[in-house]
Amino acid sequence: MNIYPWQHSAWQHIQSYKGRLHHALLLQGRPGIGKLAFGQALAQAMLCENPADGGLPCGHCPACTWFVQGNHPDYRLLEPDALARAAGGSEEDISSKGEKKGSAQISVLQVRELAGFVNLSTHRNGLRVILVHPAESMNVHAANALLKTLEEPPPGTLIILVSHHPYQLLPTIRSRCQKIAMPAPERAVAVEWLEEQGVNDAELCLVQAGDAPLAALAMGQGNHQEQRRSFLGKLVEIDSITPFTIAEKFHAHDLLSLLKWLQQWIYDLISVRLIGKTRYHLDFASGLQELAGKTNLAKLLAFQRSLVEARRTAHHPLNPQLLLESLLISYADLAHPDGEASYD
Repeated sequence: MNIYPWQHSAWQHIQSYKGRLHHALLLQGRPGIGKLAFGQALAQAMLCENPADGGLPCGHCPACTWFVQGNHPDYRLLEPDALARAAGGSEEDISSKGEKKGSAQISVLQVRELAGFVNLSTHRNGLRVILVHPAESMNVHAANALLKTLEEPPPGTLIILVSHHPYQLLPTIRSRCQKIAMPAPERAVAVEWLEEQGVNDAELCLVQAGDAPLAALAMGQGNHQEQRRSFLGKLVEIDSITPFTIAEKFHAHDLLSLLKWLQQWIYDLISVRLIGKTRYHLDFASGLQELAGKTNLAKLLAFQRSLVEARRTAHHPLNPQLLLESLLISYADLAHPDGEASYD
């Protein structure tokens, strides 16, 4: 298991503590920058029986083989059931590809099941490693149960917490961890890495992902960009927009993606109105410049707030098509400062 190019400085920082590493590490940073992969590589390295230069796991010893296969006896991964069911996990929104989504929280039962693990002798006479991801998904009971282990850790135990939002953790948990700020790559480094992964329009995907390279990688795969361009292309001609037709065409699409595209579209419209710059939709820059002159700024700001409210209920909408129709009607009204547009 490898780390990403922009993580070498963080890796070297941890290696400098070799032999005196804190029993609990908190890897913190924004989603989509590879914190989980870093934590997994660190866990494997700590269990590796023949580490390579720089402390990286060798990838060949029995411990590395077991780790990659997911059955190392001295390693436990603690994560929400919903995330565990998703293929490969994700640093994005916790979601499930199965019929049942499972819990989005780490439960107290999951934490209590660690008691037997940490109190037994290790199988390879080395460390035992626990990886918690994302740590803020522990409910309050689970967090308090883990706190007991953090306060009195058994010898030879390393606990790695991965967090996108560390200030959602209990202060008592944060205070008992050595905090490692996980770096985000410079844009040029991220673009180069994305291009090496075969992503077309790497910079465009990166800005849409808020400079998070792993999220950008997902946006560059499949038909994501094609669908985005198809949807947003309907919004450019605001004077002739057909909300019901658009909602009918796109209502079966992932609602969260549609709402994110809309939010970024409105952000760009406001940005063009105020400072003349486009941030997210570089491929629609000229259309946004023209469209900004047709829209009402007060309505843009109000519509932006309504999209925030829509995102809060997007996981369980009563009717996705009706929600999309309502939002698109409000969008069309942005070009009518003195009233609302009418539709037959």
